[in-house]
Amino acid sequence: MPLRKLEPAFHGRVWGTRSLDPWFPDAPARVSGLPIGEVWFETPEVPLLVKFLFTEQDLSVQVHPDDAYAGVHHNSPGKTEMWHVLAAQKGAKIAAGFRKPVTHEQVRTAALDGTLVDLLEWFEARTGDTFFIPAGTVHAIGAGLTICEIQQRSDITYRLYDYGRGRELHLDHALAVSRLGAHAARGSANVVCPQFVSQPVDVSGSVSLAPPSQNELLVCIEGEGQIDGQRIRSGDVFPVAINLQMLEITGTLRLVRTFSPGA
Repeated sequence: MPLRKLEPAFHGRVWGTRSLDPWFPDAPARVSGLPIGEVWFETPEVPLLVKFLFTEQDLSVQVHPDDAYAGVHHNSPGKTEMWHVLAAQKGAKIAAGFRKPVTHEQVRTAALDGTLVDLLEWFEARTGDTFFIPAGTVHAIGAGLTICEIQQRSDITYRLYDYGRGRELHLDHALAVSRLGAHAARGSANVVCPQFVSQPVDVSGSVSLAPPSQNELLVCIEGEGQIDGQRIRSGDVFPVAINLQMLEITGTLRLVRTFSPGA
């Protein structure tokens, strides 16, 4: 059976943008009256969610619960995630963790008076960077970024601060799950954690990929070429099943293979 490319689902966000070129040149300008901020890819065969994020404004300061907390309060898995930076405007930043240890009371006060962003550790975000954000890490994504996000298949988000945009905050839930220290977010593109494995694959010419030992997603984050006789370009996501034969990939592109080790 030939590979089946996943269809993108476009989501409007207050911080989104009106142009998703060159990744999604045919995307709508707006969804539900909002500019596009997120493009989702998911399939029942793999318990992960792949997103492409496009930020024209700063996202909220937020945190996601772990599996235990999300299971009790939402009957859902938690949300550990990672970000591949695909494009970054000059000065673009992300935040992850705190500059120094803080208390719950300090975080609550800072969330309400608008000084929370000053407590966070901000990292310059450059094209090619990878950041790992385990559940419980307070974080924020700044404006001017295009990111490929790989995460557990959950979208539970607790906002702590939203730059006065009037959206709901979730301080009690957020403070219950937040880690209140530093976090070394910048890391390798090869991520292995209990929730998922992510491995980059660079193709320059021709590469043969062995069939996976479990169902996985193959995400193209740069370049273009051919896979299994089909065109593949940046922004494409293909599910790869364990019963497939050897995959032949040609072109000049960077892929990410990702799967959930517990699936």
